[in-house]
Amino acid sequence: MKTPDIQAAPLSAEEIQAIKVFYSAWKEQQPDLLDTVCASDWQDIPMAPGQADGPQGLKDIIRSFVSSFPDIEIVIHEIMGVHERAAVRAAITFTHNKAVLGIPPTNQKVSVPLHEFHYLKDGKLTHTWHMEDWFGLLVQSGAWTAEGL
Repeated sequence: MKTPDIQAAPLSAEEIQAIKVFYSAWKEQQPDLLDTVCASDWQDIPMAPGQADGPQGLKDIIRSFVSSFPDIEIVIHEIMGVHERAAVRAAITFTHNKAVLGIPPTNQKVSVPLHEFHYLKDGKLTHTWHMEDWFGLLVQSGAWTAEGL
């Protein structure tokens, strides 16, 4: 029996650009950029406690982080995928000069790995599933050590 030849279309230039703009909202300190690249009913999965639905919820989070960590940015390492489906390997970087998630400040530059999966339709993000390695921040800050195991 012959295996069917299945090929998926690559991500379009418009889709790649939407993803780049999505992450640039942090460094550019322009949360409203999300309105240009996210569907109005975009879903952030999982949502933070108390987070509003849609792009507004993430815009509020960006504003909060930017006010605490003005040098925050998301550095994209890779964008992989096919038309309407993308995976992003990135890192959230900032100077840890204020407490975050109960972790006292270290005044050191930290990097929190980030892995996200996006659905897109008509060049806009419709869903984002994300996972940040906040445990890594515990290790980088010294709040979690080998003695704590």
